[in-house]
Amino acid sequence: MKYVLLICDDETNPPTNEELAADPVHQTWEADLERRGAELAGERLRPVVDATTVRVRDGETLVSDGPFAETKDFVGGIVILECANLDEAIEIAAGHPYARRGGVEIRPVWE
Repeated sequence: MKYVLLICDDETNPPTNEELAADPVHQTWEADLERRGAELAGERLRPVVDATTVRVRDGETLVSDGPFAETKDFVGGIVILECANLDEAIEIAAGHPYARRGGVEIRPVWE
């Protein structure tokens, strides 16, 4: 079954890509994904200040800067997984470093 992990954080003090690459917890998590062969794709997202939201209302396209919702926590990255079941997805999500500083939301993919 496919799942998407939405990696959430408050963006007040995000680590750099270099810090993530050097973080032993993140390295261990990446190694676990590789061992399982579970990761189909994953990307870190730019901060919400770089976001653009598009809405169409009554045939008019409305474009605004920033995220769709006003919230403290923002999606900072995604990981697409192929797992045996939700329990395996939960194990993988619990190992992500951001599960300790933000949160990791798990969503099943419509197939």
